[in-house]
Amino acid sequence: MSADFWPTGEPSGPGSLPQMRASDADRDRVMDVLRVAAGEGRLTPDELDERLEAALSARTFGELAALTADLVAAPPGVAMAQAEDVLRIDQRGGSVRRTGRWMVPRRLELRSSWCDVWLDFTDAVITHDTLRIDLNMRGGSLVLLAGPGLVVDADSLMVRYADIKIRPGAEPGAPVVLRVQLVGRVRYGWIEQR
Repeated sequence: MSADFWPTGEPSGPGSLPQMRASDADRDRVMDVLRVAAGEGRLTPDELDERLEAALSARTFGELAALTADLVAAPPGVAMAQAEDVLRIDQRGGSVRRTGRWMVPRRLELRSSWCDVWLDFTDAVITHDTLRIDLNMRGGSLVLLAGPGLVVDADSLMVRYADIKIRPGAEPGAPVVLRVQLVGRVRYGWIEQR
């Protein structure tokens, strides 16, 4: 049984005690926090190596929490990690799926022909408030899957013989987790936000 971690590495949720066993996913989350701290200059390379090694061998939540106790925490629910600035997907036919704990970049270049692309933001690591998707899509589909807090803007998209199904913007006062800007062009395909 695995508990969720706050970005400080401390377990959250009922029954999360320091002596409880940690899972591989728990260790991975703490290592993400350590890598970000090193990237921000809060850990030296030697300290990072030492703490990553300790995280890999940690058996309990208490051991993991000690590795990040002196690091400044982000708000609960925000996963701290480094994402690529640009992700490129160039696909002809078939399908491409990004699911699970994938790193959402600042910009995604999507060049596809008769290909189905599925971007699932449900468990994705979101480190930026905006994702720009530059599209050059001919045929096929683009599906954006996420819960509340995902706002999609397709106003700058040139569409020819294509269907676009985008939900209205966020409810007034509702937090926006990620704003996706679709730019470029789509021909003979469809885009849907679920």
